[in-house]
Amino acid sequence: MRITDVEVLVTCPGRNFVTLRVRTDEGVHGLGDATLNGRELAVVSYLRDHVAPCLIGRDPFRIEDIWQYLYRGAYWRRGPVTMTAIGAVDMALWDIKGKALGVPVYELLGGASRAGVLVYGHASGESAGEAVDAVGRYLDLGYKAVRVQAGVPGLSGTYGVGRGELFYEPAGTGLPREDVWSAEKYLATVPSLFARVRDEYGDEVRLLHDAHHRLTPIQAARLGRDLEPYRLFWLEDVAPAEQQEAFRLIRQHTTTPLAVGEIFSTIHDATVLLREYLIDYLRMTVVHGGGITHLRNAAAYADVHQVRTGCHGATDLSPVAMAAALHLDLSIPNFGIQEYMRHTAETDEVFPHAYTFSGGYLHPGGSPGLGVDYRDDLAERHPYQRAYLPVSRLEDGTMGNW
Repeated sequence: MRITDVEVLVTCPGRNFVTLRVRTDEGVHGLGDATLNGRELAVVSYLRDHVAPCLIGRDPFRIEDIWQYLYRGAYWRRGPVTMTAIGAVDMALWDIKGKALGVPVYELLGGASRAGVLVYGHASGESAGEAVDAVGRYLDLGYKAVRVQAGVPGLSGTYGVGRGELFYEPAGTGLPREDVWSAEKYLATVPSLFARVRDEYGDEVRLLHDAHHRLTPIQAARLGRDLEPYRLFWLEDVAPAEQQEAFRLIRQHTTTPLAVGEIFSTIHDATVLLREYLIDYLRMTVVHGGGITHLRNAAAYADVHQVRTGCHGATDLSPVAMAAALHLDLSIPNFGIQEYMRHTAETDEVFPHAYTFSGGYLHPGGSPGLGVDYRDDLAERHPYQRAYLPVSRLEDGTMGNW
């Protein structure tokens, strides 16, 4: 079997997705997600102009060798654009191999380690009361774990507060929206939010929260300490993730479990965090972290340090990436939880998939490969629209972390 064609497909069924389709001389094709939110076309060019020509004629079963070729051979390695492109190729090759052998990808990864993949949903509201009510709606849907985000009084926009009950898409067309941020106002409201959720729903539901890289280490330490009475499943991205050593200070002051890593592109971004036991969950994504091949290695390194996985799974990843994450989740021994943000009906139509949700768990299904298809006829109805994530400024106008 040889690779004969590589297509880079762009569609926007409510938001932009970049999909890689790799075709072979035996009629088997594979799909990979190449979406980098707000910088989609940079990956399109990387794939079309630089990667695709290097794949023609290669044996798609040589997944590890091709991964090393794309990573080591480019010299200018790492970074979100490069690793997203490599991740897309890697997913497509696993998809081809599964289809050619007639088995779902998780069977190629050692088989299932569990019956299903525990997922969490996103409950949010402009006020604490609306967020508390939203938690109840997710529990009614069968979720066993819920991330809770609420608007902050005095701020016009707050990260994580969606426009609708099930869908949250922060990217918008036009130039980036500018939000205003105050860590002081935020820190004054979050503990009371979780006190209300616990009072309303008790101790059994797993609760999560995302600070989205916006706090200094000492502010993060304070928040983790203040949230200890409410026994969070995790506190996510509580400080800028690239500052690994800063988590030493945070860890000294709180026992609230810490999760980080959705912006990491390789395991090298997390070595200090793992070696020094500074986090509890590694959140690298199968798209921006170089695909299934590299995420398996990252998960294995995390497992040595008793750290579990919690892969990023927001709507900036297509159903192809969600399926790839689920196959990985099902197979590895140190899986923790999977983020699951539901796509719009238009997206699900463009990307029909085999994975299903039931009783708080997702399963990738038994279809060969990743179990996701791509409807060209429907995708063509949704042309690309330039869009950006928001940016954040402090109340005095200083740029902050969004």
